[in-house]
Amino acid sequence: MIAPKIIVVEDEEPLGVLIKYNLEAEGYKVEVIARGDEAEIRLQETVPDLLVLDWMVPAVSGIELCRRLRMRAETERLPIIMLTARGEESDRVRGLSTGADDYLVKPFSTPEFVARVRALLRRAKPEVLSSVLKVGDIVLDRESHRVYRGPTEVHLGPTEFRLLEFLMQHPGRVFSRGQLLDNVWGETIYIDERTVDVHVGRLRKAVNPGNAPDVIRTIRGAGYSINES
Repeated sequence: MIAPKIIVVEDEEPLGVLIKYNLEAEGYKVEVIARGDEAEIRLQETVPDLLVLDWMVPAVSGIELCRRLRMRAETERLPIIMLTARGEESDRVRGLSTGADDYLVKPFSTPEFVARVRALLRRAKPEVLSSVLKVGDIVLDRESHRVYRGPTEVHLGPTEFRLLEFLMQHPGRVFSRGQLLDNVWGETIYIDERTVDVHVGRLRKAVNPGNAPDVIRTIRGAGYSINES
């Protein structure tokens, strides 16, 4: 299963390390960013499955970053948990009304924090936790590692399976080759972007047998997506 990706915007290094450690122990892929302006740039490059956002971070505050993210189509539905030392009711109301989905006051219980992350992902993005993904007549079972197009089983290599799994988590959304490299192969692995084209070609051939409609879209100059219908 492709691990759900979480970006943590937190300038207190010990807390950032603690959050990263505990979320990675749960199987999530975690990136920690200390500044609001750097986080904003990163979120323009990639949209995670969930954002943990500290209210008071340098350059661009968490509350302002949350407001900006809700104004962008790509991030208007991004699940956001706000962390803050502000415990007054008016502050909680302001954080939630700005667009945060949940709110935790420091210091907080690590088990409670992890439970809230899991609950928010389950509620807002059930596809990243579900063992079975379905887009159109394609079904992908993460537990058995099987793929079906209608009644017919589709046999995929491990890379093509991960590629299809990632696209099926975000049906209709277009991903650049660079974004696919980061999310399917991993940011620490260097592979030429043309490799993506090769694997998309193999995936397309496998999931579109005979005269079946092509479910993989190629958007010239932008990237690839999987059709919702």
